[in-house]
Amino acid sequence: MAAVKSAPEGFHSITPYVVAQGAAKLIDFVKQAFGAEEVFRMARPDGTIGHAEMRIGDSMVELGDGTDAAKSMPVSLHLYLSDADAVYRRALEAGATSLHEPVDQEYGGPRGWRERSVRQPLVYRNAQGCALYS
Repeated sequence: MAAVKSAPEGFHSITPYVVAQGAAKLIDFVKQAFGAEEVFRMARPDGTIGHAEMRIGDSMVELGDGTDAAKSMPVSLHLYLSDADAVYRRALEAGATSLHEPVDQEYGGPRGWRERSVRQPLVYRNAQGCALYS
């Protein structure tokens, strides 16, 4: 018997699953703001999203619209970026609200950290950061 992989190709040991209200709008926002690639989408008969998969950088995020049995809930995602300032601007252009502008932080290791935080239009908070390298 062939060995079975513990995770599908392209997935890591842990993958966030976002249950959203308005998952299609969330996908559009994440594509515009963070350069996500939509990998898979399965619509329900009523047009809502039953399951979708997006790739952001080298990581996958799964999501779908909430139901009566699986309600949507707030979620925070931390993205590691090469340019937090540029992504911050793109997120605002995509309709996000700034929670704080990019700022250098002392935490994040010996090389420091630049962090910013936005709330996207569907009220999910995304904290984005990038390591500062000299």
